[in-house]
Amino acid sequence: MEQVSQDFSQTVTESRKGGVLESASKRVRMIFSVMASPNRIDILRILNTKGPLTYSELKALAGFKSKKESGKFAYHLRKLLRQLLVALNKGERRYTITNLGKLVLSLARQIEERSIIESGKMYVRTSRHSIEEFNSHKIIQSLVREAGLPLEYAHKITEEVENKIYKFQTTYLTSSLIRETVNSVLVEHGHEEYRNKLVRIGLPVADLSEMLGDEDAMRNGIDSIISRTAQSVFSEHLLFNTLPKDIADMHLAGDINISNSGLWGLIPDTIFLDVSEFGDDSLDFKGKFLGVSRLPAPKNSDDMAASLPILISLLSREASSEIVLDGVAQLLLKHAKDDELASKFARALIASSASPSYYLSSNVADLPITTIAITEGSVDIRSLNALVDGYRKYVEVTPVPKIALSLTYSNNGASKMKEHIEKVAMAVRSGGIISISQGGLPRGLGGIRRGPAVGGAGSCMVLQSLSINLPRLAYESNKDETYFRAKLALMMKPALALMSIRKKAVIDYAKKGMVPVLANAAEFTRKGSTSLAINLTGARESVYNILGHDSSNNGREVLQKVIRTAADVASAQGKLLGDDHVGVAMISDDSASRFAILDAEKYGKALLQSQPAAAPSSYSQGIILNGKDLITSTTADRAAMMQEYAAIDKLLSGGLSTNLDLADLSSSAEVKNAIEAALELPFFRPRLKAGVCTVCGRRSKTAAADRCEFCKSPHRLQVYS
Repeated sequence: MEQVSQDFSQTVTESRKGGVLESASKRVRMIFSVMASPNRIDILRILNTKGPLTYSELKALAGFKSKKESGKFAYHLRKLLRQLLVALNKGERRYTITNLGKLVLSLARQIEERSIIESGKMYVRTSRHSIEEFNSHKIIQSLVREAGLPLEYAHKITEEVENKIYKFQTTYLTSSLIRETVNSVLVEHGHEEYRNKLVRIGLPVADLSEMLGDEDAMRNGIDSIISRTAQSVFSEHLLFNTLPKDIADMHLAGDINISNSGLWGLIPDTIFLDVSEFGDDSLDFKGKFLGVSRLPAPKNSDDMAASLPILISLLSREASSEIVLDGVAQLLLKHAKDDELASKFARALIASSASPSYYLSSNVADLPITTIAITEGSVDIRSLNALVDGYRKYVEVTPVPKIALSLTYSNNGASKMKEHIEKVAMAVRSGGIISISQGGLPRGLGGIRRGPAVGGAGSCMVLQSLSINLPRLAYESNKDETYFRAKLALMMKPALALMSIRKKAVIDYAKKGMVPVLANAAEFTRKGSTSLAINLTGARESVYNILGHDSSNNGREVLQKVIRTAADVASAQGKLLGDDHVGVAMISDDSASRFAILDAEKYGKALLQSQPAAAPSSYSQGIILNGKDLITSTTADRAAMMQEYAAIDKLLSGGLSTNLDLADLSSSAEVKNAIEAALELPFFRPRLKAGVCTVCGRRSKTAAADRCEFCKSPHRLQVYS
């Protein structure tokens, strides 16, 4: 009896197993029957791509648009629903693809691709968003047309590439994979130069994914993502396809630094324009910017207020660092009432604040600046105070201003500057970006000088984004000052030759229309001038820390000798290159931190052992004055300091960045006194640190606070006025 029971149990179990297997086999057959219809595969693809869709949306996208086809569509959809490849959300009345549907779709794709491989045909997914049958003749054409390879040799390379591709048995052949294979074969045969002409440039997938997930990178929307991506492509093109290899290696090794490398060979760094010289049709733009309103050249206050936002918006695309506009104040004053001037200027600046900018740093404070230059004699005291008041109104409603003021006086104009100091101090405390200079010609915000005018014209572009690593030269000179200056002189020559090549490229692009506003409004290609400036980074570390000089053993004299050596070589080399507008500068850029990091990696603490900190975050650039020290120093010490800085400024024909740090000053009176004490300097920029909340967007005067004083968020940026 027990044996019969066991036999019966076994029979039932086997019967059940057979039923399950039979049922599963039937289900698989049904699913394969669903896959047999191209219409049903299309419906799965649409749902997989588009997401949940209504019945009518799905029907239209699947191509069943006429009423006669409604029954046919319903039949296909019902088949998919029965096999659980598609599901209906009854609450939302939308259809979605199920996980099983996704699996079936993936399987269909794999079967399709494998069948192509087995048939001996291969299809390529191209960068033109198309699928084409693999054709080896296109490889030959690319090798000849793009790389310049001889035709006979192109056939041999292509044959080898074709054999490799068929051995891959890849299920997903793309044009980039073919190009990678071609390049690897070229390298194997020792043809690196041809490979460099064929290489595809751009961001790795991981970098792009990281950027798309970075909130800081997307703070200014899609424009910042597109700008970063585009500049990465142009930067790689510059370093590996445009520059001579030895120069590119000097940058990569840290001997020199090319700032704004994504824009370096395309547009200038700084542009100086006098809007009062614009012709009657200067804002016509001809066939450029067809979506921008055509306005007559500004002749009075109302014209200037209307034109300024357009000018700033368009010009900000044509320089990588700064636009300096002179003549704005004179036009704003024409036919304007004094009591309206401040509000009119503020409204024009506020309307200009949405202009686009190019930048790669995640810090919004690194945005390029538009500087409105106001020169002595162009406005009276009352009007200048009104303009500064209007500027303060603009910065009070702008967390991180991108528009600055430059107040320029003639030589020995300190007494006239004092009449505006209180207004200037108030604007700086509100977050304003203001520079003060003597000499009659406006400077850029960082102290960069404009070149001499040509034929009385005020338009000039400056190319300045090339820096030399002085601490490395000093370290490799074995503390020999003469040898150090000799090495600097040798380094200046390839740097200036490179800048001369850059100048030609930028001017050629300007003629082709790369900077249409500069070319059209300022008639730059006919009247404008171009000047070059080589930046010296880490001069103080080189002389005082590495070479071992200080104020008691001729340190100041040695520093000036170093600058004079660079200036003399720049002048002489400029003449040999046929360029008279060549200078040396000490201004701020991204080389200070990059050089320090690279040197620390290369030399360890040996190079940095005499620094106050074991591993400084950056080298010195220009001059930083402490406001508190300045107002507490004796008259004699202050005079000696001013004399020293004036001597350095005179040697640096390219420009000198001088920042007056007001961070230690708490009251308005102290800020005013510090600015007044610095008026003897040829150029300076008062700076205050503040905090800007990245959640509520409000500015706090307390930069050191851990949280926003308004919304209590810990997400804050530290920015300088």
